[in-house]
Amino acid sequence: MKKLLSICALSFSAILLTACTSNNESVNTQACNAGNVILTADFATGRMDECKLLGNNEYLITLIPENTPINSSPWYAFKIQAKQPTPIKVTMVVKGDKHRYLPKISKNGKDWQLQPYHIDGKRWTINIDASQDAVYISGQEIIDNQYYIDWAKSLQNKVKISHEILGKSTQGRPLYQIESNSHSNEWVVVLGRMHPPEVTGALALFPFVENLMSNKAFIQRFNVLVIPNLNPDGVAMGNWRHNANGVDLNRDWKTFKQVESRLVRDKLNAITAAGGNIVFALDFHSTRKDIFYTMPSSYGLNPPHLVENWLGALEKIVAPFVVRQQPGNNPDKGVFKQYIADTFNVHAITYEMGDNTDRAVIDDIAQQASNTLMKTLLNTSANEFTSMRKQ
Repeated sequence: MKKLLSICALSFSAILLTACTSNNESVNTQACNAGNVILTADFATGRMDECKLLGNNEYLITLIPENTPINSSPWYAFKIQAKQPTPIKVTMVVKGDKHRYLPKISKNGKDWQLQPYHIDGKRWTINIDASQDAVYISGQEIIDNQYYIDWAKSLQNKVKISHEILGKSTQGRPLYQIESNSHSNEWVVVLGRMHPPEVTGALALFPFVENLMSNKAFIQRFNVLVIPNLNPDGVAMGNWRHNANGVDLNRDWKTFKQVESRLVRDKLNAITAAGGNIVFALDFHSTRKDIFYTMPSSYGLNPPHLVENWLGALEKIVAPFVVRQQPGNNPDKGVFKQYIADTFNVHAITYEMGDNTDRAVIDDIAQQASNTLMKTLLNTSANEFTSMRKQ
């Protein structure tokens, strides 16, 4: 099942991606304007920190992190146009780092293909036939803030959910929440996009959530709370990792210095204050390989082996896909899954999809993972979730 990245003529699971140019949330105005040819990043998610014309239609783009220290996730997204057909060469380098995301090309912001490239040390070079028709070059498929809004509206047309503003981000962008409309006091929590470039995590979240919300038996017992895009500022700015304050949001679940994590914390506190029980949580990410970061079964969570049972059931039906489990306990790191475990005494996992995992595989695994999770949770009694809850 698992194979090398294949994204030609990709269609996302819910709706077609709104083209980059339809969103007026422009952030980056860096450009190379050489008369006939222009390279720009003046659209949401756009990023090319320095752009220089080297001559003979050759350009050098330098990628610079929003601040340091930072996880090695150099993001780029830019647009190329020419008044007359012109072959150009674009070289990309990363200041103080190395590349992570393979270049992809799209003519409409919807369908993406891998773009051939040449590596010379830390320099990546691509050749493009520029024309009046814009082409987009990006490290991953572009999923901007508007995409999440359109996806939620599309989901509302299929299932009974609410889609409301939870609060505002550091820069005042709306941060949305989605809820299933059951009257249960058991809650499953799903978070996404804490780190802007981690698009494969988003590609897993969409079908995963759609599947949960479409299962009548599941949503009759469990409320599902989804905050699919926790870092809209970082997404808009094309950040490598951080929010608008230069903070990794998945390191803020201990100090809660950032408004984005505080909004989620306060929401969960309001749920429990009203008599609700948080029983399970997931946050979706991307890394260089597919992996599920879990809490140890010996950590004292309830039920102790719930995640092992779930992922074990998943592994049996998705071979040859490898279900990698990596238990870990990092009480001082400030990650979301640790916060859930220590606050509510229940399991949480960080669901990571590989940067280059085949997009059809991502979708299939999300479907199977949600199916097996629902079965596991439905087979777990409410008493098993609460019998060991911290007072």
